[in-house]
Amino acid sequence: MKKKLRWLILAGGALVVILVFAFGLNHSTQAQHFTAKVESGDIDDVVEATGTINPIVTVLVGSQVSGSIAKLNADFNTRVHQGDVIALIDPALFKGALLEAKSDLENAKANLVAARANLEKLTAGLVQTKADYERAEGLSKGGVASQQQLDLAKANYDSANAGVNAAAANVAQAEAQVSQKEAAVNVAQTNLDYTVIRSPIDGTVVARNVDLGQTVAASFSAPIIFTIAKDLKTMWVYTKTDESDVGNIQVGKLVTFKVDAFPKETFHGVVKQVRMNATTVQSVVTYDTIIEFANPDLKLFPGMTAYVTIPVASAKNVVKLPNTALRYKPTMAPEEILAIYKRYGIDGGERPQADDPAPASSAQGGAAVAPRAPKTDTAVVWKLHADNTMEPVKVSLGITDHAHTQLRAVLKGELKEGDELVIRSLAAKSQGFGVLRR
Repeated sequence: MKKKLRWLILAGGALVVILVFAFGLNHSTQAQHFTAKVESGDIDDVVEATGTINPIVTVLVGSQVSGSIAKLNADFNTRVHQGDVIALIDPALFKGALLEAKSDLENAKANLVAARANLEKLTAGLVQTKADYERAEGLSKGGVASQQQLDLAKANYDSANAGVNAAAANVAQAEAQVSQKEAAVNVAQTNLDYTVIRSPIDGTVVARNVDLGQTVAASFSAPIIFTIAKDLKTMWVYTKTDESDVGNIQVGKLVTFKVDAFPKETFHGVVKQVRMNATTVQSVVTYDTIIEFANPDLKLFPGMTAYVTIPVASAKNVVKLPNTALRYKPTMAPEEILAIYKRYGIDGGERPQADDPAPASSAQGGAAVAPRAPKTDTAVVWKLHADNTMEPVKVSLGITDHAHTQLRAVLKGELKEGDELVIRSLAAKSQGFGVLRR
């Protein structure tokens, strides 16, 4: 009896081993699929970019003269008005230069007076010598005066005339000297005026680059003393947008953005301008998109990083497909995929790529596809049935939010909300993927 019981136990154990082995063999030959459901909802196609907040107008206030800073009337965040004195450069040297220029001017004016007096003197002598010459000429014709007396009178007259011309030239030169010295006085006065630094606009000081007593040198370029933002209540966000997105951005479009300083708040603005100056960095072409926004509470500061979202299009309450399903492709030979497409009436054999920069998963779940490709209007997705077989369905696509894409229409096959779409597969060891056959 015990011997018979022992054989029954051994036979039962062998049966269990056989069943376990058969189940494991069957399991190893079955492909494992990971799926995502077809859903309905809203899709918002947006352009996302990173930018920097800047004032609309920023003025760099510098110094046109060299010297040490004698006084500072403005500091960071100081509100200033046009014409306000915000800094003063030590004027001592410039006052001395102005006094010297004025002295030179007075000297030039005195020389001009002397030159004019000399001209008048020589002009009077010219009148006398002219009269003597005319008198000698008359006497010579009457035979009273000799030719020698006539020649002497003419020489005196010519000499006096030349002296008058030279005196007139001296007067002109003295007048030019006066004009030159007047210009020097104006330059000295202007340099003295430049020692007083005034605000050119109404605004807020956002940067101060000098300290009291510091020497600024304006020999080659004007040193920057202050940076003044005209109006911080209306500002711009300078963003870099990819060339593939520029065509979808419209001036006047409402946008939203966030900043790190206020992560829970969303700020609103409007597209002010898309500038045509292209920037190329490592073969990537971008364009500057300017976002204007109101900043009445002065919460946002210049230089903050803004994460901008620019709406392009939206679709409400539509059927949407996961982009991972659009990227999926079975690990079959191209000829086998073409044969399956033909069986289900799908033309062509090329699988279009979805507009999503994320890497696609292969059937083994590891390989990445090529960089982002332009969006296409159609795609083929693989629907999973209850018996673990797959059916290709050709669909027409709409807009995408880079996670889901709008389903416009089903071109070949059947697809409805709640269906399971294959997004990734683990290949079987000894058997290919199961495909639903009609």
